Amino acid sequence: MLAKVFSAAVCGVEAHTIEVEVHAGRGESGKVVVVGLPDVAVKECKDRVTTAVLNSGYYTNPGQTTINLAPADIRKEGPIYDLPIAIGMLVSTDQLKSACLDDYFVVGELALNGSVRSVRGVLPMAMRARAEKKRGIIVPAQNAAEAAVVMGLDVYPVSNLRDAADFLQGKKEIDPVYEDLVKLFSHEVHYDLDFSDVKGQQDVKRALEVAVAGGHNLLMIGPPGSGKSMLAKRIPTIMPAMTLDEALETTKVHSVAGILPLERALVTTRPFRSPHHTISDIGLVGGSSQLRPGEVSTAHNGVLFLDELPEFKRQTLEILRQPLEDRRVTITRAVGSVSFPCNFMLIAAMNPSPSGVYGDNSAATRRYLDKISRPLLDRLDIHIEVPGVKYAQLASAEMGETSESIRTRVEQARNIQQVRFGSGRRKVYSNAGMGAKDIRNHCQLKPEVQEMLKMAMNELNFSARAYDRILKVARTIADLAGGGEIGCDHIGEAIQYRTLDRTLWQ
Repeated sequence: MLAKVFSAAVCGVEAHTIEVEVHAGRGESGKVVVVGLPDVAVKECKDRVTTAVLNSGYYTNPGQTTINLAPADIRKEGPIYDLPIAIGMLVSTDQLKSACLDDYFVVGELALNGSVRSVRGVLPMAMRARAEKKRGIIVPAQNAAEAAVVMGLDVYPVSNLRDAADFLQGKKEIDPVYEDLVKLFSHEVHYDLDFSDVKGQQDVKRALEVAVAGGHNLLMIGPPGSGKSMLAKRIPTIMPAMTLDEALETTKVHSVAGILPLERALVTTRPFRSPHHTISDIGLVGGSSQLRPGEVSTAHNGVLFLDELPEFKRQTLEILRQPLEDRRVTITRAVGSVSFPCNFMLIAAMNPSPSGVYGDNSAATRRYLDKISRPLLDRLDIHIEVPGVKYAQLASAEMGETSESIRTRVEQARNIQQVRFGSGRRKVYSNAGMGAKDIRNHCQLKPEVQEMLKMAMNELNFSARAYDRILKVARTIADLAGGGEIGCDHIGEAIQYRTLDRTLWQ
């Protein structure tokens, strides 16, 4: 007898419909054959599933069972097909009779005792089920909240194989799980960190405010203990609240990467990723044989913080150049090609020399600085010096400006940008994402401002990319001031943020 159960396969951050066909026939006693481009984990399912079926009180086909995962040109990975294969086995041996199999997607890993374990990528699978106009999706209980954020789809949590079989046969009722998206976004987000904790560093705080307001990448240079890491960790507290679309995009990436906390419905706060400088190329941009997203993608819609920037391998840093421009990374391996979104703010921090002090002109300092190439520096819109904090500032009882008040100004500037770019065909979320045409339309300069920028370009030998970056930052500074025309003071501040690399990398 032939049975067919619907499931899904995740490629990148999107899911494809998979038909799990199970045929119980004659042949070698107890043999199970899995075809349809399965990986090792899928091939091993025959031992997990048959044992789970027996321990759940059912029996297996005494002859040969053939399992086909269609379409056969899509690679199937992981243990997510255990539950649909088990359901197919029960139907093919006439132990389960159900007329509604076509109405559901089924996903889940099976333990040997028949219990259902959580799996990765449930959110994109649920979105695929809704796109296929399925009535619902049967998922592990721990993944139910994640799948329930998809509106218009019933999500049925199951804890073991027998629960799933009884539900499909109509012997047991399972209440579908729903999540209130409005409620998820209505609660006030609280952070344990706040900018008021930072003593002094007013110029640096201003630079960070400009960077967040326009989505610009930023490099902090200063001696050890000046507060670079402390400032970076507080950047998410001044970023605008995530929209629903951003939250869904970020949750999909975290779900596929397997870092979404169990029983969590949605990522509602900006990600902050801070990989160690020993990270590999694949760990940073993604890849491996399973084509998993890397740190640049798990930081999507948030912050990627690279502390001690020159300690990273130069080759690893150079890989960042393309994701920083395209806001998407494409990974190609022998098993296929996938794309992951990576629209993140890059915040980097470093010492001025290996010894941590300015004025060290040794060969070791030159090698230290040369790990960061000029093309990569050009992609960092803002360069800011972080000086050491003096005792009087540290001992002062006066608290600094709170993250909430800074975030209010940032959100006002972002609102101006949303109005500016809202009607365009190409999605631009902030000034940092402007293309050449956007710069021409929104960064027009008066003659005196043009003359000021011309002098800076000639004296400091800026590149064409640096020119565009200066205009984008100046546009953001003007937006923070109310969104008017770019003036000399706006251009002057933007140029100031590009001069530090001329002193260290001269």
